[in-house]
Amino acid sequence: MAKTESGWNIDDAAALYGVRDWGAGYFDLSENGDVSVKLNFPTGEVSVSLMDIVSGIRQRGHEMPVLLRIENLLDARIAQLNEAFRSAISRAGYQGQYRGVFPVKVNQQAQVIEEIVAFGSRYGHGLEAGSKPEMVLALAALHEDGLLVLNGYKDREFIDLGLWAIKLGYRCFFVIESLAELPLILERSEALGVRPLIGARIKVTAKVGGLWTETSGDRSSFGLSSTQLISVVDSLKARGYLDCLQLLHCHLGSQIPNIQDIRAGVQEAARYYADLVGEGVPLAYLDLGGGLAVDYVGCRTSHVHSRNYNLDEYCGDIVETVMEVLDSQGIAHPHLVTESGRATVAYSSMLFFDVLDVARFEAEPLPSALHESVHEKLRALFSLLQSLDATDLQQSYNDAIFYRDEIRDLFKRGQLSLRERSLGENLFLAVAQAIASRLEGKSDIPPGLEGLRESLADIYYGNFSVFQSLPDTWAIGQLFPVVPLHRHLERPTREGIISDLTCDCDGKLDNFIVGPHERKTLPLHPLKDGEDYLLGVFLMGAYQETLGDLHNLFGDTHVVSVRINADGGFDVMKEISGDSIADVLSYVEYNPDTLFDGFRKTCEDAVRRGKISVAERQQILEDFSARLRGYTYYKK
Repeated sequence: MAKTESGWNIDDAAALYGVRDWGAGYFDLSENGDVSVKLNFPTGEVSVSLMDIVSGIRQRGHEMPVLLRIENLLDARIAQLNEAFRSAISRAGYQGQYRGVFPVKVNQQAQVIEEIVAFGSRYGHGLEAGSKPEMVLALAALHEDGLLVLNGYKDREFIDLGLWAIKLGYRCFFVIESLAELPLILERSEALGVRPLIGARIKVTAKVGGLWTETSGDRSSFGLSSTQLISVVDSLKARGYLDCLQLLHCHLGSQIPNIQDIRAGVQEAARYYADLVGEGVPLAYLDLGGGLAVDYVGCRTSHVHSRNYNLDEYCGDIVETVMEVLDSQGIAHPHLVTESGRATVAYSSMLFFDVLDVARFEAEPLPSALHESVHEKLRALFSLLQSLDATDLQQSYNDAIFYRDEIRDLFKRGQLSLRERSLGENLFLAVAQAIASRLEGKSDIPPGLEGLRESLADIYYGNFSVFQSLPDTWAIGQLFPVVPLHRHLERPTREGIISDLTCDCDGKLDNFIVGPHERKTLPLHPLKDGEDYLLGVFLMGAYQETLGDLHNLFGDTHVVSVRINADGGFDVMKEISGDSIADVLSYVEYNPDTLFDGFRKTCEDAVRRGKISVAERQQILEDFSARLRGYTYYKK
């Protein structure tokens, strides 16, 4: 591939941002320097520039920020998961089937659930619900042949609706999470004359790595101990309902990075399954919950944001492990169920936003010499800059900090003017930048200088809210790939962090995937006058859309769903305008009409007192009304 004049090309950019690693074959860079989405059709591979999609979104009246969903990516993930299990089952000679379910809690948005159910129907892909609202939407969306797994605590209303679903023909399993649920399930079953389908959730002791490790082990909030499990079996036998217990459920965790942890958990669950069958329990399904990880970093290791296995390994290891346990005892193979949520939806959703401004931590031009009247501390700092010791950068930096702090103290005591302090701060920045430039490319950076580059990084101000759109980055340190959507033919020459619009120091992105590594700053391009600079956050389809809050009353962004076509074009399937200011105010108990009327009275009173004219009153009210109806995010 030809290099540009700067010796930079698309492959360099792809390696820097890791697009071909975390992109899993779905994302790449086009020849013109844009991020593109790639999909396979019977007629061949199709690549579409995301900037072309942005242009189409804007032509339809939606400005940044925008949440983009690509329906084909949902379809592709469902197909890959089901086909990978089918292949593993066929290779191993496994006698059961695979029946996937999508856990609704991972992304409850109607467009997502509708697409999963519609495309997943060819595989009998089902849903998992953990609350009454989730069960209601699942029953309304799911086809009768889809499996419905009901987890979480259950009251009479929950149970009655599930029993009616069974009577309607749904394969709807009540998963018992605690002993208290069983008597109520049986009581309502007898009252309605419907025999339930029952599952039992066990607490496996195998511990897994990653961020979510508390869903397994003795102290897990959900699931039955071995003693409680036997109690359930005995109670069902005594009541004549043992034939209803057909599913064994366990959940190892979410985003499990190490395949060995998965094998250990599956092996323990299979041992439970085998012994229950030995007890006469007519089990037919083994539900292994979630855990299939997304490689957010793209390094394929046991890093908490990665995974050291691929989809084929995951499916093959589950099938083989279950067979190893059950075949030795001559037990029929169950239908395998997994509840892969994150791996199903992560790739399909991405957030696009524009950069509004940038703050640079750079020294202003300095004089060639200082006047003799300048304070000695300023002259000492200037002298340090002039004779920077390349052999001991740490000592030079320590001296610079000492002089800067002395200058600040002198200012506080009134012994230096504001202009003199400004000069001192500028000199310190110049020293810090000179030291940082000498550290470029060095592997043996002194410990005291390790954070210097981060302290000098630019702050790019993005038109979005971390708390609304990317809450996991703030809450649990989740990493998402962040990449400029364009300009990849240009070498990025700046280092920056990204601040959002909220007036909160936590509203920022300051941990990034750069190549296969984590870094505190992201390589970015300098802004150009009169041109937008657009960034994308990828792999954020799991949980982010539901967990978002209203910090500073920044509401939901615009949402656009597109479908890529085999000819390289795309169709905008659905558009949902983001929250207006009136919308978010109503969420916090304000009535927009009342607000307008109160402001109208204020303006009318100002007319009576001669502060504004009638014409000005009208203009002010029109502006106020327009703001109420307008987007909560900023417009250039």
